[in-house]
Amino acid sequence: MFWWAIFALALYAMPFFVALSVGMLQFHGGAGVVGALLIGLASGALTLAVAQVAVAVCRSRTLRILIAAAFAVPAAIAGYHVVFAMSQIGVPSLAWREAFACLGAVCIGGTAWTRLTVFAEIRPFEPAGVAENMPRPVLTAATHER
Repeated sequence: MFWWAIFALALYAMPFFVALSVGMLQFHGGAGVVGALLIGLASGALTLAVAQVAVAVCRSRTLRILIAAAFAVPAAIAGYHVVFAMSQIGVPSLAWREAFACLGAVCIGGTAWTRLTVFAEIRPFEPAGVAENMPRPVLTAATHER
């Protein structure tokens, strides 16, 4: 159940970091505990919602990759530390702990990547400069003659 929670919550590493940072900034700015909590929660939820919409709507593959990487990298770092800490329970070798931690980072980062990009529509390759809805040429009188 613990591992299911890690993989299920992998996508939320970046919004959690944003929420925590904004909440602490607001708390130290004088917003109070309740105000900082509400502003932090709102900023984390907004971060996730904007990222999912941006990945789903964006036509630029490069921008989608950058947004997904911004979410996958913090999840991979968190996954590395979780797997490294859990492997200390039963793996005596430091080399194997590192190997398991690196594998866990890749798996958990990949899970966050997949969960964020699941809403992205697969589009066929479109050459640059070609628009989908180009206006059709106006039919001349010659084409209408029978």
